[in-house]
Amino acid sequence: MDIGVIGVGRLGICFALLLDAGGHRVRASDIRTNYVAALNRREIVTTEPGVAERLREAKNITFTTDTREVLQNSSVVYVMVATPSAADGSYDISAVERVVQDVEESDFDISGKFLVIGCTTNPGDCQRIQDRLRDRGVHVLYNPEFIAQGSIIRDLQNADMVLIGGEDSDVMDCYKLVYNDIQVTTPNVHTMSLTAAEMVKIGANCFLTTKISYANMVGEVLIRSGLAEDVDKALTAIGQDSRIGHKYLRYGFGYGGPCLPRDNRAFAACAKKVGLDFPLGTIVDQFNRDHTQFLAEYFISINPNQRPYYMRAISYKPDTDIYEESQQLALAEHLLSKGYTVIVEPCAKMPAEIRQDLKDRYKTLVFAERKTIDDYIEIPV
Repeated sequence: MDIGVIGVGRLGICFALLLDAGGHRVRASDIRTNYVAALNRREIVTTEPGVAERLREAKNITFTTDTREVLQNSSVVYVMVATPSAADGSYDISAVERVVQDVEESDFDISGKFLVIGCTTNPGDCQRIQDRLRDRGVHVLYNPEFIAQGSIIRDLQNADMVLIGGEDSDVMDCYKLVYNDIQVTTPNVHTMSLTAAEMVKIGANCFLTTKISYANMVGEVLIRSGLAEDVDKALTAIGQDSRIGHKYLRYGFGYGGPCLPRDNRAFAACAKKVGLDFPLGTIVDQFNRDHTQFLAEYFISINPNQRPYYMRAISYKPDTDIYEESQQLALAEHLLSKGYTVIVEPCAKMPAEIRQDLKDRYKTLVFAERKTIDDYIEIPV
């Protein structure tokens, strides 16, 4: 099958490479000229496991900056562009809109093509896109992925669920066969309307943010009660209840990165648009921000002699190069601003500009291996 991917960032490139490995002919586009040139040379530098190796081995994939080329030569076209937060907390889908405009303005036959939105959108967005493209005979599907940075390829191949939203059950049944070539096991597919699928995507992620914050709330209460040593035991016991489960139920840093914070805000914005004012999403988001202050106060309280602090990583998740809304970074900056020495293990994945900026701003920030330190307080990450 001829498949196109528009937007080959962290997720898009992984998905495109799995399609190639599954035997499909893949055309992928991106607006970054130098990045596309590097992809065609099979020479990109990435911290995502498995990507560089798969790119070198890819046989039926080409990269371009021309979206028209992808649209014209593909029967299934994935849209995996960025949808950052807008001012009101909803998703800014202007990059998706530009692709839709390219489809509307195309002067070649696009009837029967599948336009698959793979990035996160606001409930109702995909239905509006389908309504706009109906006269052109384009089938719009919503098919987001549930992945984590640092394990994208593995998560795509072993998805707990494949979510597909659309209007036509026959179209969705035909499309879902693509996943037989990607998943290492039989895919667990759930099909529903476009808007319901959009709600499932942000609803699932918002449940995770609530669970993370709940675990940290329990931990804070126990710590303030003088029971810090019982936090892990208590959360393990709570997670033993099969209705709750252990995943994402542990005390530590709050959620961060490019996805969960914006999904939580988008859910609250979605509720407001339909006349509901749910405080839960807002409270979870506020608690998550306040939790960094609690962590700072706690680590200062157990350090009366002002020993150096050691952190293995200050990215939002260890072994990634992502610092967006990182509570680890926020905690390090708080301690540094109070005059404490913070020692961070050197990491090749840390962007040079972030490292230099931190060194310029904080004179008590030290990059050093743990084995070179004699006396310190370790902050688990």
